[in-house]
Amino acid sequence: MAQQAHAIAVKTDGRKRRWHQHKVERRNELVDGTLEAIRRLGSNVSMDEIAAEIGVSKTVLYRYFVDKNDLTTAVMMRFAQTTLIPNMARALSSDLDGYELTREIIRVYVETVASEPEPYQFVMANNSASKSKAVATSEQIIARMLAVMLRRRMMTAGMDTGGVEPWAYHTVGGVQLATHSWMTNRRMTADELIDYLTMLSWNALCGIVEVGGSLEKFRSQAHPSPALPKHKLQE
Repeated sequence: MAQQAHAIAVKTDGRKRRWHQHKVERRNELVDGTLEAIRRLGSNVSMDEIAAEIGVSKTVLYRYFVDKNDLTTAVMMRFAQTTLIPNMARALSSDLDGYELTREIIRVYVETVASEPEPYQFVMANNSASKSKAVATSEQIIARMLAVMLRRRMMTAGMDTGGVEPWAYHTVGGVQLATHSWMTNRRMTADELIDYLTMLSWNALCGIVEVGGSLEKFRSQAHPSPALPKHKLQE
């Protein structure tokens, strides 16, 4: 009897695992279909339009997603997992160094987001707590990857790595917010945005390197205001 009960339990668990895997795969298929629908129909697409574009009923969508907020969060996570995070990982692990690496990391983030304006607007138009958590999670993953890269390079150079995490989060948060503002109102070209952000990030990095990452050395130094550029006299 015990062996029979065990066999039944194993069989039941196997069915549960297969059903769970099926649900995950089907949910991913629907999210991928939603992304394509948003790209074709725009960020204001409705659930009815998404269902029709995918070729399913709205009832099917609600079988896998609680509501549009749930679908929006899934779209954000899918985009981050399949596009944004892999692109950033490749940039961070490249053979570039110094200024070129700094600019490449920023370029990849800006251009990845800019290449998907409709999905980006679809996600950002949703103010749900779950969407905000998904955005924060993707930023944390990228910041941690940046921190790992910074720590490794700084340790190799014999520098103090105590400030690595705040620097990484500051960089990722600043670039994300500036890019979000630019996506909302493109007052300059993508290259100009990338170069302005690189100007800020590169000069900050140079300042960190000059003190070897040491908070004590930074505190002990004088901090005079930079010399202002001289204006040409008008003729």
